Amino acid sequence: MISDVDHDTLNDALRRCGSTWDASQAHGLLSSRLAAAGVDAGLDWLQQVLEGTDESDALRIECANLLNTLYQDTFRQLSERLSSFVPLLPNDSDSASLRTAALAHWCEGFLHGLVSGDHGEALKQRLASDPLADIIRDMLQLTRAAVDEDSDDETNESAYAEIVEYVRVAVQLTYEELAEFRGPAGASSAGASETLH
Repeated sequence: MISDVDHDTLNDALRRCGSTWDASQAHGLLSSRLAAAGVDAGLDWLQQVLEGTDESDALRIECANLLNTLYQDTFRQLSERLSSFVPLLPNDSDSASLRTAALAHWCEGFLHGLVSGDHGEALKQRLASDPLADIIRDMLQLTRAAVDEDSDDETNESAYAEIVEYVRVAVQLTYEELAEFRGPAGASSAGASETLH
């Protein structure tokens, strides 16, 4: 588990407060926004995930608190190069088809965060160059991931684990590759310790 925030708990909270994002999509979006913008990405990400929800609703406040914890944990793991970073996905006890669909959604969120931001020409060029161009192509393929019904459970589980590991490493590589676009390194954990509003 990547943080104190559980996938299913956040997923339920997002649904109850009226967000159009699910937990995996939201974490994919956060991961790429952090890679491209660093600590400054937090507030925009929170507003995007909670867009259209009622700010005075207690369910939204609960959801915002969970998202804030997820933001801080994810920022810390990426900025401190912690190997504990993993995509926020359902537990291994859930069905392979559910986990695979969530992984596809995670990749959708990640790609959305990379391509939808207000990018300057230098960042666009970096995203179009290897290794990031390869990662983007791979993530695009993974948005269409599905369980192979002709394979046995062990084969599918092994393939799923390999893909999750690839995504985990690809995100860390993306974070490293985009370091120069995140501004001065001094805006690191001090900013992340602030609560998003």
